[in-house]
Amino acid sequence: MPLLFFRRLALAAWLLLAATTVSAQSVAVGPSGLPLPRFVSLAEPEVNARTGPGREYPIRWLYLRRDLPVKIVEEHDVWRKILDPEGGEGWVHSQLLTSRRSVMIRGDIEDLHRTASGDSRVVLRAEAGVVGRLLDCQPEWCLIEIDAKRGWVRRAAIWGVLDDEMRD
Repeated sequence: MPLLFFRRLALAAWLLLAATTVSAQSVAVGPSGLPLPRFVSLAEPEVNARTGPGREYPIRWLYLRRDLPVKIVEEHDVWRKILDPEGGEGWVHSQLLTSRRSVMIRGDIEDLHRTASGDSRVVLRAEAGVVGRLLDCQPEWCLIEIDAKRGWVRRAAIWGVLDDEMRD
């Protein structure tokens, strides 16, 4: 009887350790101590994205849109490798990025609702490519602000939020 108890205890301890190891490995952390990937926004109206992490690398893209949401996928010193809404990649100096969150409408025209429900009143309609400030996210809906108007939009209709990300 005691042998069976110790085997079960050892099995439980092993399963707990394995679960902890798996969950710790699923959250990547960059050299900055922040999670990867993560979304940020462009902080300036003109941002150079380079082919590598340094000023000696040639410019690949010139972004001309402050608040454009971008995904940081890699870090090297003060440089961040970003992915833009169209799939373009490049290295940007961290001072040209802000943690202030924005999202971009994708698809066609999207309705923004008064509450997080498709049955609620439409308060605004936004075209693809419109950028808004991210305020809150629930599993299916996100609250955004465009030109001082707030509304809930389907999460699947925006770019700039991780699939499992929740905000308050």
